[in-house]
Amino acid sequence: MRKADAALIARRRTVALSRRRTAALSRRRTVAVARRRAVASARLALAGRRVVAAVAVVLVLVAGAVTATAAPPGAGAGSSGTDPARSALAGTAQAAQPPALTWRGCGDGLEAFQCATAEVPTDYDDPAAGTTTIALTRLPATAPDQRIGSLFLNFGGPGGPGVDTLHALGGAFLDPSVRARFDVVAFDPRAVGRSDPATCFRDAAQEFTLLATLPAFPVEPDEEPGFVASVAVLGASCTVLSGNRIAASSTANVARDLDLLRAAVGDDELTYLGYSYGTFLGATYAALFPDRVRALVLDGTVLPEIWVGEGDDRVLGRRLGQHVAAAQAYGEFLRLCREAGPSGCPLAALGDPGDVVETLLARLRTEPVAVPNGDGTTTELGYDDVVSLIFQSMYDPRLWGQLAAGLASLEPQPPTAQSDGAEPGQDALGDLLRRLQLIEDYPSVGGALASICVDTEDPVGPGGFPAQADAAEREAGHFGRFRAWLSLPCAFVPVTDEDAHTGPWEQTVDEPVLVIGTRFDPATPYSATEPYADHWPDARVLTIEGYGHTTLVPSTCASAAIAAYLLDLQARDGAVCSQDVTPFGPMPLELNPEPPVAQLLDVR
Repeated sequence: MRKADAALIARRRTVALSRRRTAALSRRRTVAVARRRAVASARLALAGRRVVAAVAVVLVLVAGAVTATAAPPGAGAGSSGTDPARSALAGTAQAAQPPALTWRGCGDGLEAFQCATAEVPTDYDDPAAGTTTIALTRLPATAPDQRIGSLFLNFGGPGGPGVDTLHALGGAFLDPSVRARFDVVAFDPRAVGRSDPATCFRDAAQEFTLLATLPAFPVEPDEEPGFVASVAVLGASCTVLSGNRIAASSTANVARDLDLLRAAVGDDELTYLGYSYGTFLGATYAALFPDRVRALVLDGTVLPEIWVGEGDDRVLGRRLGQHVAAAQAYGEFLRLCREAGPSGCPLAALGDPGDVVETLLARLRTEPVAVPNGDGTTTELGYDDVVSLIFQSMYDPRLWGQLAAGLASLEPQPPTAQSDGAEPGQDALGDLLRRLQLIEDYPSVGGALASICVDTEDPVGPGGFPAQADAAEREAGHFGRFRAWLSLPCAFVPVTDEDAHTGPWEQTVDEPVLVIGTRFDPATPYSATEPYADHWPDARVLTIEGYGHTTLVPSTCASAAIAAYLLDLQARDGAVCSQDVTPFGPMPLELNPEPPVAQLLDVR
């Protein structure tokens, strides 16, 4: 027997033994988890009673204020599902006058942009009752004598700021022909960013203090009661400080704001590009104002009926299917890493990438690691942190090489993989964390809750989330438990917006719309693309054969297709495009400076 064959057989035996041990450990852990689940359920019930008692007094004090901006029952409620109700909802915006916009400079380093604010009715049922300030920015058309109009953008979220995102991106993500013919306009939706934001604490430092104590998600049953109690504090604080703003911030009201902004810039019809959650905003606008649509690009589709969830027994985090889509994208990450080999993917130098990461994740459940930040401090990473990190990195294949290097750095290195100086991948992991803004800043959660909590339904109270997390974990390991807890804060934000539009979703827009889906999108599953398109009389579907979230991952082909549609309303149904980047391959130099998609879309 050759030495190479003997080594291969020895390695296979080692892997097989490891797998048998892992299986045995998994069986023992299943029994242990069941026992701990019973104890945790009792603790969760007790914690729930204590939380309810502690929070109830605060909520009673603010209950009147919370409903003050919501419409009276029956006054234009969007859940009746009838066309007259849809017309009544749109009519509330028709009564409001377009705001006057005064465009000014945006400050140092932003000379290419113009900024403005608009005053819109807080409550469209009573436009004279008060206003909400909406912040806008625009990139003027580079060929103003050939200008078609304004292209309005929404980068998703919910809770993602439009103004800062457009400032970060500039105009390079759009085809030059689009930049020439359109003013590119982004805005912060109400309750987000600079638009009368929904804040949850007195200042950012206090919010960070609470968020810093929360894990990405509870890993073990005995962690769940404490997690729920902390989220209860967050939800109650958001309600106390921003209940009024949240109660007026349904996506339907954002759509009404968008309609006023369209009129304010002088456009008779809306030209719009929405990413991710922005496709739900686009569907809502079209449902309310079907005769005011010129062109809609809807990239990374969110099925509106799934988002709203009427009659669905799954919590939002399960029914969106992000955990399953992320698992599929992660499978591609492992496959491509394996194909790239040790020279292209550091994980492959340590063995089979899937086995290496599974071993790492199993160890991190009980042994978190301290990662040097380069400034003398460290960041502790546990199982929940690394699962979250993997999920966020799936948004952009340009990060996959750094992710692989970072994960490899957390494992003991064989002699052949060692390098002089710092441990391999250590700098890559720190760079990745910084690029995703996980060790520099924190996102404000209030803006996201403003849309999620008033637009969506969850069929269970706080006590029902553990079972939902268990079910999600069975559907997609690692990512299921992470995404299942997404909407837990809404269990403690008891506000409603009676003007929210929850259907119907069958559209009546005359113009064709362009619907885009990426094959391995971790956040908006590709499987939702065709069902979303089916809601429209004339939807043209473009498939991106690639990885990551939306066409913010560069694709010259997709950019040209979007441009042809926006300029001439021409699009071929069933078209297919590739991306300009290859995971674990050389990256075009001009793509390196762009912020990662997860950061741009304010991923949590």
